[in-house]
Amino acid sequence: MSLQIAYLPLGRVTFHQPSAESIFQQSVQVLQELFPEINISPGLLTSPEMVEDYLRRLPPQDLVIYQCTTFVGGEFAATVTRLASCPVLVWAVDEPVIDGGRLRLNSLTGAFAAGNSLTAQGRPYLFVSGAPTEQRVRRKLQELLAVLRTRAALRQLVAGVVGSFPPGFAFGDLDESLLAGQLGVRVVRVEAAALMERARGYQPDEVAQARQRLLAAVANPQQVEEPYLEKYARLMQAYQDFVRENKIGALASRCWPDFFVQYGVPVCAVLSLLTDSGVPAACEADLGGALSMFTGSQLAGGPAYLGDPVALEEEHNSLIFWHCGAGACSLARPQPGARLGVHPNRQIGPTMEFGLKPGRVTVLRLGKKDGRLRLFALGGEALDTPQKFLGTSVAVQLDGQARALVERVVADGWEPHFALVYGDIRAELKLLGRLLGIAMVDYSTLS
Repeated sequence: MSLQIAYLPLGRVTFHQPSAESIFQQSVQVLQELFPEINISPGLLTSPEMVEDYLRRLPPQDLVIYQCTTFVGGEFAATVTRLASCPVLVWAVDEPVIDGGRLRLNSLTGAFAAGNSLTAQGRPYLFVSGAPTEQRVRRKLQELLAVLRTRAALRQLVAGVVGSFPPGFAFGDLDESLLAGQLGVRVVRVEAAALMERARGYQPDEVAQARQRLLAAVANPQQVEEPYLEKYARLMQAYQDFVRENKIGALASRCWPDFFVQYGVPVCAVLSLLTDSGVPAACEADLGGALSMFTGSQLAGGPAYLGDPVALEEEHNSLIFWHCGAGACSLARPQPGARLGVHPNRQIGPTMEFGLKPGRVTVLRLGKKDGRLRLFALGGEALDTPQKFLGTSVAVQLDGQARALVERVVADGWEPHFALVYGDIRAELKLLGRLLGIAMVDYSTLS
């Protein structure tokens, strides 16, 4: 995904120009490596007029890197915000000499001036300090790149919703105008009955590939009886066609009781394989859950899991996340791998049966409270333990005391579905929340 990023090396000629020029050259080397298509000024920009002239020659930007190679006043920030509506990264560099000699750069004060100006204007911005060659700075820039890509992906996202949420599951619904205005997400809806009807109309050869893909994804393909396998393949094809025709990137689908009663198979395995194909799919028509999965998978670079927090294991300081059987097959423990089964309540298949693989994870949720969006984050370690319950499940050893965290999360009124991805993306979620104007709470850090 191509991003438009402008690097503004700002300075005043009254400060030490050789030091500022050195910072500029080091920064160019690092930024071109991380952002190959970055727009770079041909030299230091030493007046607001030079900034204006440069920005007017560029197309609309996704980010402005506002680097204070020396002190610059708030008028530079005002010029940037007048010409660019995108977020701003304010970058202060280290003072090269602190020995009683001349103050060469005074970059940090320039960053304070920029932050003050941007805050007064109500403009979102980020801040980093340090030399271009520092690993900490490079890591911050890499995190920012992932966040910008995710933000751009959200703006292009079409989220599909199949049917309506079951009684008592209104927590998963989100206001479409809020999503469009704050995230840029567009929602396309279809009735569950319409997809069932479409599924019934396919010829056998039209669903053969969907059938084979399911059998190839699991360790026990013989588990599913033919009538159920045929119905699954037809339903999978209907969902795939709906996704393709509407360019859907994330999906929330009604599941019970409709697909059991009116069609004869659960939708669990359909959602599993959609998620593995790059379309995060949440059950129980949980649109917020689907967007949580999408956001997490964009930042982590892998599929997300959606589950209920169902049980505490205090001896391991862990919380078990579970759901009926819609987890992506690629998330299964290597042994025995992803397996097919039947729904634990309805005794109809196919559903997925496995425990999730071990590794560092982030639990996240895009939720709502008082008409506003909010972000949840929690770090932990997925334990290498067998499947806990029928369906799919994972025990996560939490960062922080598990029971106290659960009590706090319930008291704060979070939704009962959480996404889980492999890797620690809490820093990226915090950056994303700041850019989108959504408050994030990292429960890992709460005592």
